[in-house]
Amino acid sequence: MTTAEYALLALSSLFVIVDPIAAVPAFVAMTSDNSPGERLRMARMASVVAGALLLVFAVVGNVLFRLLGITIPAFQMAGSVVLLLVALDMVRAQRSRVRQTDEEEAEGRAKEDVAITPLAVPMLAGPGAISTVILLHAKADDWPKRVVLALAIVSVAVASYWTFALASRGSRWLTPIAMKVVERIMGLLLASIAFQFLINALVELGFVPKPPVP
Repeated sequence: MTTAEYALLALSSLFVIVDPIAAVPAFVAMTSDNSPGERLRMARMASVVAGALLLVFAVVGNVLFRLLGITIPAFQMAGSVVLLLVALDMVRAQRSRVRQTDEEEAEGRAKEDVAITPLAVPMLAGPGAISTVILLHAKADDWPKRVVLALAIVSVAVASYWTFALASRGSRWLTPIAMKVVERIMGLLLASIAFQFLINALVELGFVPKPPVP
């Protein structure tokens, strides 16, 4: 896989699994009593915390694997299941309980500051996003790809901030219908990524031959 191909995979898969657009309704609901300035501050804090957490897991994920005796194919299979569960809910335009439970959202509504929890964790940097960055780091076999992964994480964090910033100002293009359409499209893409992770694991274990490159 070339660096350009890896960059496209990293950026697309991270943006789809973090999916800040899906978090907009909860963000607006949980910050309904806050001023626009406070909303922007919380959006900025949530994006920074989520990006930093994903960067940390991208760096130390493989070290944890070695300490726990977990192989990359095993984690790819587990990660594909998590991503598929999220993707199925996205295709049906439903809020996934893998990303955030009803209890976490209710707690978020009652809190004065929702930037770190539940907005940054687990809504943005949830189990699916953490699994994705660890898997992507495992595929980064040289320093240029590792730098690309870090830049992809930062880019998704910036995109998350601007998504929340636009929502806090009441942008009309973020209508419920538009969000449902985008949610379903991204869910389909995420399901494809989930199955690709599973195929990669089976190829590494030797159960299936490596598929031809299109």
